Amino acid sequence: MAVRSTAPAPRVITVVGPTAAGKSDLGVFLAQQLDGEVVNADSMQLYRGMDIGTAKLTLAERESVPHHLLDIWDVTETASVAEYQRLARAEIDRLLAAGRTPVLVGGSGLYVKGAIDALEFPGTDPGVRARLEEELVERGSGALHARLAAADPEAGRAILPSNGRRIVRALEVIEITGKPFTANLPGNDAVYDTVQIGVDVARPELDERIALRVDRMWAAGLVDEVRALETHGLREGRTASRALGYQQVLAALAQECTEEEARAETVRATKRFARRQDSWFRRDPRVHWLSGAAEHRGELPRQALALVERAVTA
Repeated sequence: MAVRSTAPAPRVITVVGPTAAGKSDLGVFLAQQLDGEVVNADSMQLYRGMDIGTAKLTLAERESVPHHLLDIWDVTETASVAEYQRLARAEIDRLLAAGRTPVLVGGSGLYVKGAIDALEFPGTDPGVRARLEEELVERGSGALHARLAAADPEAGRAILPSNGRRIVRALEVIEITGKPFTANLPGNDAVYDTVQIGVDVARPELDERIALRVDRMWAAGLVDEVRALETHGLREGRTASRALGYQQVLAALAQECTEEEARAETVRATKRFARRQDSWFRRDPRVHWLSGAAEHRGELPRQALALVERAVTA
C-alpha cells in the first residue's frame, strides 16, 4: 500500500458521499499515491475555527499532503457557491498546471458540482431577496420550506427545512426565472476530466458512526469551541451559525434547550443530513460507489486506487 502508483492520473478526482463515511482519510491516501493535493469541498470546513464540529482533519493528519480551501472565511461571512466555484477552479487549475492531481474531498454536493461541472448561477433581484428574507424572519424557515417543496419537490428534498438562506435563494431563483430551482441546475457537463468515487456505508452502520462522532465531538470540546466562536460573531453569521452541531450548541448556550438535548438533536439532524447527501450523489451516474463499511475498510484504499487507474487507462 505504500508503493506510489506509476499510472498517469486523471485530471481531477472527487471523493464524495455522506458525512462520517470516511472520505477524508481516503482523499489523503489517494493524494499521497497520485502526487496529488487535497481541495476541500465541505462548505463548513471553509470557516476558520470550526474544527471539532466539522470533523476537520488535524494539522498532524494533513501534514503529509497539502490541503487547500480550509480556514479561509470568517464565521461572519455568508457562504456562496459561486465564490467557492471561483476559488476551487483556481486551485484545480493551479495544481494541474504544476502537474499535480487535484483530489476534491467533501460532502457538499452543490459545491462539488460547481467545481467540476458547467454550472452558471442565475442572477439576483435585491427586491425579491429582501421580501423573502423579511418573510423568513416573520414566518420562519419551515413555512418557506413548505412553499419551496410545493413549487419544486426535488429542491425541497435537497434543502434542509432549517436552512433559511438556501430556501430564500431557491425561492428567489424560482420567482426570477419562472422555473423550478432544480431546473436551473445543469446536467452532468463536466469542465474537467474527472473520476468520481463515492464512499458507501449502509444506513445502520452510518447512523452508529454519526452518533459516535457526535459523542467524540462533545468530548473533544465542541461546546467550548462554539463558545469561543460566539465571541467572534458566530451567532450573527448567516451560514456558519446554521452548521450542524454549532446551531444546536448555540441554542443550548442561549438556554433554549439543555446541552444533552442539543447533543441528541445534533445526532438526529446529522443523520437526516447524511440521507440528503447520499440522495444527492446517488442521482449522479458518474459516481463509482465503493464500500466504506468496517469490514471493507482495509480494502477501500486499494479498490479506489485501482478504480482511478482503470479509468485512466481505459
